[in-house]
This record gives sequence, C-alpha cells and structure tokens, in this order.
Amino acid sequence: MLEKYLQEIGLNEKEAGVYLALLQVDSASVVDIAEKTKIKRPTVYVVLETLAKKGLVSEVEIGKKTHYAAEPPERLETFVERQQLILGETAKRLKDIIPQMKSVQRELGERPVLKYFDGKEAAFHDSLAFFPSGNESKEDTGYFAFNRDLIEEAFSQREIETIAKDRPARKIKAVSVYNYSKQELPSDSLSDRTRVDAKDFPIKCDLSVYEDRVQFVTLGKRISSIFIQSRDVADTLKTLIKLAKIGAQAQKEQKKAGE
Repeated sequence: MLEKYLQEIGLNEKEAGVYLALLQVDSASVVDIAEKTKIKRPTVYVVLETLAKKGLVSEVEIGKKTHYAAEPPERLETFVERQQLILGETAKRLKDIIPQMKSVQRELGERPVLKYFDGKEAAFHDSLAFFPSGNESKEDTGYFAFNRDLIEEAFSQREIETIAKDRPARKIKAVSVYNYSKQELPSDSLSDRTRVDAKDFPIKCDLSVYEDRVQFVTLGKRISSIFIQSRDVADTLKTLIKLAKIGAQAQKEQKKAGE
C-alpha cells in the first residue's frame, strides 16, 4: 500500500522500493540495498542518484565506506509541493507547447483517424458528437452536403431537430449544398444554403466537414456513419463543396439569362 502511494506521488517502482527499504534501517550500503530489494547493483546506484536529486536520500560516510539513508517521511511533503509547482508551471507552458507540437506533427505528416459506426442509433449519436466538445471549436464555418429527402426518410423530425440545434448554438456558420424536392431551404445569417438539382447532381449521403473533422452518414437501407479526422481530407472536401456552390450558382444565373 505504501509503495503504491509513493508511485502515485511521482516515484517509480524501484525508487519506492529502495526508499521504503532505507526507512527500515539507519543506513545501508549499495550491496545491502541490492540484496534487500532484489534490484541489481548498477540499477541501485541509478535509483539512489535520482532519489538524492528528489531530496529523499542522502549519503552517510561510515569509515571509508559510503552508505545511504532515507530522509524522514516528512520530506515527502516538500517533494509533493515541488511536484505541484512543477506541474503548475508545466500547465502554463502547455498552451504554447501544444501548437508547436501540432506543427511538428503536421510537418511529419498527420496520421488520419478513421472510425466506423453501424446502424441508425450509432449514426445519430455520432452526429451529436461531431463538433468538438465544450468551447474547443476554433473555426467559424462548417461545410455540408446533404439530401433532405433521404434525411427525412431515415430520421424522425425530432431527431433531425435535435441534431440541427447544435451548430447554431455554437454560432458556427454553414455553407451547404443540398437536394430537396419539397422546397428551397431558406438562408440566414448562420446558414448559406444552395439547392442543386437531384437529377443532375444527386447527393446520396449526409456529409459534414468542420475544422479537421469529416463525417459521412449513409442514408440508404443500411444507415451507417464514417468519421475521419484529417486536415488534408477535410480541407479537400471543403474546397469541393465551395466549388459545388459556385457551380450551382453559375448554373442558376445561366438559366435566368436564358429565360
């Protein structure tokens, strides 16, 4: 139990074992410590050095031999306080370090995350969890392509409304291209929607792209969801949706001009 606690406050298994062994005697040689803890002598020297740096072990000269003694358990309070200070300073620096680490990750080539969810319930809950949790959202615009007719066939009105509330609540704008046979969906300050002809440009799944996150929800007989986290994939799909929007608007203008 004591060894486990020492590990919880920052000592490794060997450090905890050596410190507890030294607490049981006034002092001990490296040979004695190695025999008592069953740790090889070369390793004992390394452990004693790290414990000394942590202020938990000191050297004791007995004759011409060097022995080692454990500092009183009260010294652990000082050790824990110092660990807390170090963690506090580390936490402050973390905000600067994370962007640097992300930059290194990007230079080395990111490894995409790919997840697959089977079934309607899984797809529904995956959609609810699509945007980053809490206040972690960084970009102000998401990009979407969907078929409203297929969505209404696959999900209930309540389910659709539940999912639809999340993005506006986060003040995230939407650039969308979509199919819908019933009517043209209105645009507003947070939603820039462009309807495309389902006969010429059929959209068979629900596509959501935000930051480095991508979600495909298949809307056929077997509903499923594919989640991809990759900046390269996300940026490419954003470009394609932007191009689709520009093309759809150009086509509408051509039709108006020809009338």
